Amino acid sequence: MRHALRGVLLFLLLVVLAPAANAQQPVVRVGTEGTYPPFSFHDPRSQQLTGYDIEVIKAVAAKAGWRLEFVETQWDAIFPALDSGRIDLIANQVSANDERRAKYGLSSTYTYSRGVVVRRTGDDRIKSLADISGKTTAQSSTSNWAKVAREAGAKVEAVEGFAQAAALLTQGRVDAIVNDNIAVLDYLASTGSKDIEIAGNAGEKGSEQVLTFRKGSNKADENLLSQANQAFAALKADGTLRGISEKYFKADVSVPDGGNADLSQGRGGRSTWEVLASTAWPMFVGLVKVTIPLTALSFAIGLVLALGVALARISTYRVLSGLARAFISIIRGTPLLLQLFIVFYGLPQLGLKFSPFLAAVIAFSLNVAGYAAEVIRSAILSVPRGQFEAAATVGLSYPLTLRRIVLPQAARIAVPPLSNTLLSLVKDTSLGSVVLLTELFRESQLAAAESNEFLALYSFAGLYYWLICVALSAAQKRLETRLNRYVTA
Repeated sequence: MRHALRGVLLFLLLVVLAPAANAQQPVVRVGTEGTYPPFSFHDPRSQQLTGYDIEVIKAVAAKAGWRLEFVETQWDAIFPALDSGRIDLIANQVSANDERRAKYGLSSTYTYSRGVVVRRTGDDRIKSLADISGKTTAQSSTSNWAKVAREAGAKVEAVEGFAQAAALLTQGRVDAIVNDNIAVLDYLASTGSKDIEIAGNAGEKGSEQVLTFRKGSNKADENLLSQANQAFAALKADGTLRGISEKYFKADVSVPDGGNADLSQGRGGRSTWEVLASTAWPMFVGLVKVTIPLTALSFAIGLVLALGVALARISTYRVLSGLARAFISIIRGTPLLLQLFIVFYGLPQLGLKFSPFLAAVIAFSLNVAGYAAEVIRSAILSVPRGQFEAAATVGLSYPLTLRRIVLPQAARIAVPPLSNTLLSLVKDTSLGSVVLLTELFRESQLAAAESNEFLALYSFAGLYYWLICVALSAAQKRLETRLNRYVTA
């Protein structure tokens, strides 16, 4: 009895102390693409984030005592996310160079590789890096390989990742690609493609990949970098890093001259139907959890703002009218993508930091307001002026006249153009991935990067969007019928 009681007390003690011990571990937010196999991608069967870089950072975290939180985003947004404090480090095959050393804290090297020039099979015009001068290459625009291509005299066509670059090269839209040899070998092995081939090395100097941290911002970032370097030293000493490398590449890429990477076995092919079947549910979840709520909230808030801006626009007060006119001009004169970047990455520099979903709602709501304000203004002005005068004659105030007489009639006129704004908003939510949201289209991108089934997956994503738009169009027709009662003969 005494032993049983002692066991129960020990169990309760562990239950109480375990969360406290876990809470002492710092949460470290890791930025990664999730679309760059074999370094960072989603396992097609489990949908879990995996890859060489993912396993490496998990091993580092185990040594350093971190709790990891992965934040997936496009490569061109990953450094702004680090700069704005959205993430704490980047684990995505970041190549070390002098420019990055000056701006960021770079860890010990955990991957040694080399760049290669890739061409269409049989294209003898391109045999080395020197031959891409005057040609067009496909690269992630802010990557180290884009810099190598530009310095060699190439025009760089911006893409999100290697899979998209390979598609452009295969289609003859670009002349070459400069990228990491391991990524190229993985693509060739996994797809079985015979349309592209490695032409030669991208220069004689190899490339070293590191974890990237903020530099000099605070003591916590310096501690993270120090802990990472200590962890790497331990992982190299006990053979863990070598084991991860050999698992993926059959060579030790964590040291110079560790052998040539062998990815001949690939990751196992899947049919188009298998890819679609495994992706349909994640895409639906992204639709329900992000796309639809983001659309509904942004449109509702945007309409309220648009009504206020429209009333200010037709106001007799010049200050109000001028401010409304300026707001509309700015919103309609700048790209939505730029507005998203300003709200999500720019405002934190002024101390205004919003969660990804809230930042997207703010940006989309302001965009809707800018466009819908002119629709509402024109609808209000289309109501005969005599109805304002008649309402004033019977003693109705201006606000009551708007609510009871003018806005019901204006609503009927405004519904069709406002419906177009709503349909555009549904599709514009596909930009949410640049502010770290995993919505419907992002799910299709993740699957396409791993499987290279671009046509099937993007068409399937288009089907989702089309069905939503058809349903909204049907709702618009019913709403117009209901509002017809407010139209005077």
